[in-house]
Amino acid sequence: MVQDIVAKFKELYHHEPVVARSPGRVNLIGEHTDYNEGFVLPAAINKEIYFALAPNGTQTMRAHAFDLEESAEFDLNKVQRADIGWANYLLGVVAQLQKAGHEVKGFDVVFGGNIPIGAGLSSSAAVECGLAYALNYLFAYGIERFDLVKMAQKAEHEYALVMCGIMDQFASMFGKRNHVVKLDCRSLEYQYYPLEIEDYRLVLCDTQVKHSLASSEYNTRRQECERGVAILRQHYPQVRSLRDVTLEMLTQHQAEFDPVVYRRCTYVVQENLRVEEACQDLERGDLEAFGQKMFASHQGLQHDYEVSCPELDFLADKARASDAVLGARMMGGGFGGCTINLVKLAQLDEFTQQMTEAYQQQYGIQLKTYVAEIVEGSSLVPIDFSK
Repeated sequence: MVQDIVAKFKELYHHEPVVARSPGRVNLIGEHTDYNEGFVLPAAINKEIYFALAPNGTQTMRAHAFDLEESAEFDLNKVQRADIGWANYLLGVVAQLQKAGHEVKGFDVVFGGNIPIGAGLSSSAAVECGLAYALNYLFAYGIERFDLVKMAQKAEHEYALVMCGIMDQFASMFGKRNHVVKLDCRSLEYQYYPLEIEDYRLVLCDTQVKHSLASSEYNTRRQECERGVAILRQHYPQVRSLRDVTLEMLTQHQAEFDPVVYRRCTYVVQENLRVEEACQDLERGDLEAFGQKMFASHQGLQHDYEVSCPELDFLADKARASDAVLGARMMGGGFGGCTINLVKLAQLDEFTQQMTEAYQQQYGIQLKTYVAEIVEGSSLVPIDFSK
């Protein structure tokens, strides 16, 4: 694929490019904890966006979206949101660089990749991080990686108009081969933990459904969490978010809570504890215990946080019943998208076949599955142009 993108670049722009890549991500555990200032445990995966780019000596960005076969040009002296959806991810990054006082000279770019769109693997963050990383290299800005992450997140807020947390961009930029990274969404401190999965694979099962509840319910969940914090802050002034709350605090004041809000808050507090315990499991190399935390996470998301859906629950239940699977849960905002499964390599084909057949029989939908390996974050791609 990289060769195809480089070839398209040469065909369109007639010079040699620099090539960069930025990966999509999975989140192994720690769901709906990010906006509650909690912990998440993402990893970068080998579904990636590639960029071929070079300066063009003008004040224009000439861009080509390889997968869509669309081209567009933009004046870098007047950067603003465009009517072309894909271009806003690029323009948003340029705008952030300009805001930070960096001169962005004209450049040509061809980008494309193999991250499935709509599967919840953060293709948008990979586009933003990849371009930010590539331009930082191309024009020698010397910007620290973490600042590039914040710029990529701001690009999504201001140009794609999605108020995402920082996890997706962080995971794309800071991924490390065969490691997950525990991110503290309050302090933005992070730590790597080994995920030694020679004998296992991460398998994503894509329901291919997206229930329309997703965005409205997401906002409702945020409000429910804030209501719980407001109740507890009356008794514990140090509580700023659910990150500061213990299960004991919740139990002690349960009578003051609406039952639904109580369940929401309990899930978040338990999920934060699960992330911390899951990291200890990885340090001990205990993948079985780690997998049990994934199952427990799904149960909480299904019954207490109520962001799952029948299709996700069907896949999670099937995985739990399979002796090929150490752990499984829904991943992402919910109401559709993927489950993430930790599967024994020796039974990988058998697992995907069983899941595909069962899902087809139940819903009449052809299940899409992706096998993911854990890779490095944003980087350059060495290309031998002599070939």
